[in-house]
Amino acid sequence: MTTNSGLTRRRVLQLTGGTAVIGLAGCTGSESDGSDSGAESTAGSTEDGGGSGHDEGENSSEGESGHDDEEGHDEAVEEPSDTAEVAMVTEDGGYHFEPHVVRVNVGGTVTWTNESGSHSATAYHPDNDQPQLVPDGAAAWDSGLRSEEGATFEHTFETEGVYHYYCTPHETVGMLGSVIVGDPDPHEQIALEEPPEEKPDTVREKLTELNGMVSSALGDDH
Repeated sequence: MTTNSGLTRRRVLQLTGGTAVIGLAGCTGSESDGSDSGAESTAGSTEDGGGSGHDEGENSSEGESGHDDEEGHDEAVEEPSDTAEVAMVTEDGGYHFEPHVVRVNVGGTVTWTNESGSHSATAYHPDNDQPQLVPDGAAAWDSGLRSEEGATFEHTFETEGVYHYYCTPHETVGMLGSVIVGDPDPHEQIALEEPPEEKPDTVREKLTELNGMVSSALGDDH
């Protein structure tokens, strides 16, 4: 009886010890899994969060640029006048003419003023080694680079029609503008034809946008 009782107690201790070891192993395993899970979760959060933050930053930047374009597209083109003012602007990493489209009478003058950055106002004209996006017989113009704040350049338009122009250093990022002179027939304007194929997509897209604004101003929405 005593022997059996001793065996029984040892057996109980062995079983109890085994259970305790198993229990500890189980706890250790759980902590390890939880830690890995947490690391994966943290890594995932960091990666996702970092990615999201980066994407949001990129989207925000694109949005700002798009916002400028959207505002430009929604701009109301003023009625023709004898003079018009255009600002050349660098703002939050964006480059643009304000307003995008102006309208003057035949013989009217447009004055460009550099508000910030370094810009030019240069006609799309063969004399500037560019495709022709001005009326036949129209004179070319090129302000040259204007870097001083408040520097101005003006050009008088003697030929009726639609003129597209650009900023020399910022053409490929979409810094383009248009001048409407008089009351031209939109269907007879070289500038309103399909944008030149040799130009980058950013330039072609901006020209298409400007064409839409100009056509609307001239009462041709088709």
